[in-house]
Amino acid sequence: MAAVLGPQKLGPLTPLVGEWEGDLGVDLSYHNKEDETTETGYFERAWYKPIPIVENGQQTMQGLNYSMTAWRHGEEAMDPFHDETGYLLWDQTHGQVIRCFAVPRGLAILAGGDAAPRDKTLTFVATPESDAYSLCQNKYLLERARATSFTSIFSLNDDGTLSYTSDLVLTLAATGEEMHHTDRNTLHRVKRYHPSTEVV
Repeated sequence: MAAVLGPQKLGPLTPLVGEWEGDLGVDLSYHNKEDETTETGYFERAWYKPIPIVENGQQTMQGLNYSMTAWRHGEEAMDPFHDETGYLLWDQTHGQVIRCFAVPRGLAILAGGDAAPRDKTLTFVATPESDAYSLCQNKYLLERARATSFTSIFSLNDDGTLSYTSDLVLTLAATGEEMHHTDRNTLHRVKRYHPSTEVV
């Protein structure tokens, strides 16, 4: 028997609502102090909460406020090594998903891509030369680790988990070379939001 689905105003973002955890994270990045590129395992918590409808003149969007925080394995009781906050938006009329977020390195990204209402894979892309989906970074990063592109893919798996990959391409002054700062993880939902118990 097929599942009965509601109106899903959030389109392909609907399954994300709730709180998630994942302990399979792998971060590949350049470490300045060691002058090497290495992988780091991490534990992560994330939450996605619906926001009021967004209206830009004739444009209407539904969306989620979200936060993602990660700790290196063995440092879960210490300060996290990554924290970001932002929004995921769904523009049904134009068939677009949008991810806008900032990290406390002085880096902000607005990325987007095409999507249908019940897509299980969402792709977000940003490049500096794009008029719509681009990257903004502080002066130090422009000089030492210039971001040249960003690609992130969210996969809503059949077993109810959420997997993602991200690839931030950087030109590093320290090496004179381009590198891919990548992250990947699979998370499982640990809390659902419901109108009877949660204000979202």
